[in-house]
Amino acid sequence: MRLMIIGRLDGHISQAGKIALQRGAKVIHCEDTDQAIGALLNGKGADLAMVDVKQKIGVFIEQLEKERIHIPVVACGIGTDARAAVKAIQQGAKEYVPLPPDAELIAAVIAAVTEENNTMIASDPSMKAVVAMADKIAPSEATVLITGESGTGKEVMSQYIHRKSKRKDGPFIAVNCAAIPENLLESELFGHEKGAFTGASARRIGKFEEAHTGTILLDEVTEMHPLLQAKFLRAIQEREITRVGSNDAVKVDVRIIATSNRDMEEAVRKGDFREDLYFRLNVVNIALPSLRQRPADIPALAQFFADKYAEANGVAKKKISADAATMLQGCGWRGNIRELENTMHRAILLSTEEEIEAGAIHLSSSMSAAPTAATAPAPAVKSDGAASVQNPGGVEAIIGRTIADVERDMILSTLDHCLGNRTHAANILGISIRTLRNKLSQYKDEGLEVPAATGG
Repeated sequence: MRLMIIGRLDGHISQAGKIALQRGAKVIHCEDTDQAIGALLNGKGADLAMVDVKQKIGVFIEQLEKERIHIPVVACGIGTDARAAVKAIQQGAKEYVPLPPDAELIAAVIAAVTEENNTMIASDPSMKAVVAMADKIAPSEATVLITGESGTGKEVMSQYIHRKSKRKDGPFIAVNCAAIPENLLESELFGHEKGAFTGASARRIGKFEEAHTGTILLDEVTEMHPLLQAKFLRAIQEREITRVGSNDAVKVDVRIIATSNRDMEEAVRKGDFREDLYFRLNVVNIALPSLRQRPADIPALAQFFADKYAEANGVAKKKISADAATMLQGCGWRGNIRELENTMHRAILLSTEEEIEAGAIHLSSSMSAAPTAATAPAPAVKSDGAASVQNPGGVEAIIGRTIADVERDMILSTLDHCLGNRTHAANILGISIRTLRNKLSQYKDEGLEVPAATGG
């Protein structure tokens, strides 16, 4: 865990840093937010920033968003100044930590950042086999391609492999190729020099350099433009990159993990993805099963998410009732773990009994046709491992409607199901975030109500 501490705080900041170091964190100290932004742009990565409330926290968070730097910010200050704490939270800080620092509180903040990413639930036989393969190849330097439907936990598996590798003490840097505009992805990966293009006001170190001695994850790599794929291939082959606006090659020592929710061989046949790059990435392939193919893991995953969102919303933790667990195991889960997470977020808020009851398990209207234990058999699994959801009335329900109408209802229902999160909805729908935003803009122009954005 890499912790960036920003500000002076009359000497208490060094004490917080020492506590973090004792808890296994790597610490970097910056005098102010300007210095912090400069450090981040020059490859000094961080997983968490602790900022003095006297600093311009709101401006700092805006700068992070502008530079597409995704790190949570925790405010800290001397004593328990309620007004300063509230203001910091309103400006975007995730939490407020009073100083002088309490060792257990600092530890809890660090744990909160790393807990979810360190969670690997795998008791189902199908998932145990996948984890066994990951354990076997993790210590190697082999490039890994992780495939599976949207929401199956490909990034969690990537982090698991990194933690089990020889590079575990190095950085783990994730890049979502689907979420970054096409014209900015090259700069994001390889960095740029000052003046390389309009808006490049300073040199920026790219994710490859930031991941030096560690692991870089290229999430949804099939969304990468074919022209950029050629430069990516060279980076893999030569182990060096060239910043945008520069002619000088920079050597990088990184292990590459890539993920995709698409049929990559089909993408190669269509010409959407380079064949030579596919073979470079597919040294080791880990295929994650869908959630419906690992039913034994569903209760444990559901309880994990229920506990997580109970704590996040300040409500009492509850066990999942037997009826609710049976219902969850019978669902089709087209959105996989991501859909289950959203379902349990709603359930912990709606539950009125001592245990989470079946009545608190609400699926969105677009998921109502999914089979449940009470209404339909579990999905059949074909010989190739793909699931076939039996829904004989589904086709008749859309006869007579235009494709555009069906598409619109599917997009809006999925977005509603994801509580407005654009990235999650795009992943479930199997489209890029760019395509989703264009569709939503079109619907707004047509006078339709679009769920408010909550992330992505």
